[in-house]
Amino acid sequence: MQISSPLRLELDKSALMANWQSLNRITAGHCGAAIKANGYGLGAERVRHYLAQAGCRDFFVSSWDEARLLDSSEKDFSLSVLHGLREDDLGYALNSSVKPVLCSPAMIARWKAHAPNRPCDVMVDTGMNRLGLSMEEAGSGLLDGLSIDNILSHLACADEADHPLNQKQLERFRILAARKQAKRYSLANSAGIFLSKDYHFDLARPGLALYGGLPVPQSKDILKPVVAIAAQAIQVREVSAGEAIGYGACFVTPKKMRVAILHVGYADGYWRAFFEKGHARKDGVICPLAGRVSMDMITVALPDVLTAHEGDWFSVDFDLPSASQQTGLSQYELLTGLGHRYQSVWQAI
Repeated sequence: MQISSPLRLELDKSALMANWQSLNRITAGHCGAAIKANGYGLGAERVRHYLAQAGCRDFFVSSWDEARLLDSSEKDFSLSVLHGLREDDLGYALNSSVKPVLCSPAMIARWKAHAPNRPCDVMVDTGMNRLGLSMEEAGSGLLDGLSIDNILSHLACADEADHPLNQKQLERFRILAARKQAKRYSLANSAGIFLSKDYHFDLARPGLALYGGLPVPQSKDILKPVVAIAAQAIQVREVSAGEAIGYGACFVTPKKMRVAILHVGYADGYWRAFFEKGHARKDGVICPLAGRVSMDMITVALPDVLTAHEGDWFSVDFDLPSASQQTGLSQYELLTGLGHRYQSVWQAI
């Protein structure tokens, strides 16, 4: 028997699709999607489904475990694994349409030995010093004989428009593109899309921006929020004046007040850092957090004008840019840190 959850992720499929379409317009029809980390915590399979409906045809995940969950009978799009190809991945990779993003000479040798005529992608490091071939390796003849769909690199500082590394990486990537070793070239992430069209090349790979995060301030008027948290009240009670609420007795009631205990906590990605900053809403009325965030619960103060009962639903503020400022966590951490206990409800809002 299916049991309903007291926690919901309310996910706006129309906003998700509209965000991709906006980014696709900015990049002149050259936009893919990063759906790694389970679609940034929202469910990779559903995210891919709705983005495919919007027109996306190029998807990227991190590992072959993630690819297995998505490598279905739908073959009208491309799926690539960003973290390359281990020896342990060969058995699955050789019997799948999923492409590895080859990141090292060893991975390239492995692919050439087993699937020299199969399409692949290649990552080249242009200055982030994370994954990828060096510029020298990419120009040494190492890529000869590969059937390369996309050559990728990744921007380290795209969210800082004036950072000198952006221009340096762009210049290096232009050298790669001039060699014409691949069908397409891909550099821009979410923030990179907003640097300028010089960074767009043949394929952009947004992640955060798809899910309603704001990679740069100027994206505020373009991107729509996708994620909202709703939690049910476990109990509504009165607390006398001068009483402490929650662990550490950090909050003391200034007067007699009504509170609601909501079924959400740091085990659900609603972090302790929201203490003294977070709030919920019911019927549009703000209910500030009262006391520390527990593993499974928060307590919110109920204004006198608000009627609330056990079992009522509250929206828990999770606006990504605001939550990032409140907690000191990045929007990426907030999204991917959402726990597994939510019931995901996709709808057009």
